[in-house]
Amino acid sequence: MSLPEPDDLTSLVLRTDFGDDGSWDAVRAALDAADDHSPATYVDDPRFAEASVQALLNEEAATEGDERAFHVFLADAATMADPSYPLLAVDLADEPGRTFRVPARWFFDVSANLSLANMDFAEFADAADGSGTFHGFDEG
Repeated sequence: MSLPEPDDLTSLVLRTDFGDDGSWDAVRAALDAADDHSPATYVDDPRFAEASVQALLNEEAATEGDERAFHVFLADAATMADPSYPLLAVDLADEPGRTFRVPARWFFDVSANLSLANMDFAEFADAADGSGTFHGFDEG
């Protein structure tokens, strides 16, 4: 079940909920609307259905060094059910298993900064609100 390589300077968005294709289409449209260039490499593969954070961590731990992902965004059941489409961001490298939610509105900022290594995963996770959701640095 190894994770595919994202396209250059994009983040991997992994679909784990396959209950509603229309919701998946809406998630992708919301993420793509945030910028002129798609900040995501979308993975729509049923073998990742209901994949847990722990299963992804185990898979990445077994992957060779240069092929390892540093972070991944999951489009899970909570993402599909919420109109702000909050993806579950998962740290696979520095603090493996640390998570926060990022609504589509903020995905480009998070994805771009993580892909370019301008900011660390922890900076976004530390800025998340009490519910574990990142709403930017200027909002609460």
